[in-house]
Amino acid sequence: MALALEDHLAVTELIALHGHLVDAGELDRTHEVFTADVVYDLSDFGQGEVVGLTALKEAALALGAGNPVARHVTNVVIGELADGRVRALSKGLAVMANGSCGSVTYEDIVVRVDTGGWRISRRRVLARRVPLNGLGSTG
Repeated sequence: MALALEDHLAVTELIALHGHLVDAGELDRTHEVFTADVVYDLSDFGQGEVVGLTALKEAALALGAGNPVARHVTNVVIGELADGRVRALSKGLAVMANGSCGSVTYEDIVVRVDTGGWRISRRRVLARRVPLNGLGSTG
């Protein structure tokens, strides 16, 4: 069965909510976005995997002023997996306090929770470092 339009909209809004909550410092509300046992994979940044909401909050607080002042998400693409989970790809743009920007790709696994809503159970964050992912570069 195809994923209902309402579920597409709910997952897209869920992905967008993350930036609003974290940018506002509302880290105690991340349970509205992630499962309690979320795996937040920052391996591409040399930080490994952060597991669970408490560890995720602690990591954000430890980064302190190194956090972006604004996180923006766009280009959300959703696909249903065979077991009822959803795979979502999106692009993230982070604006730092000094005005510099960075881009990432979020690879999310989203699951339906008991309340009937959706939560991200796994997020892999991939840095966008070179144009065209290096295709055509001459070194």
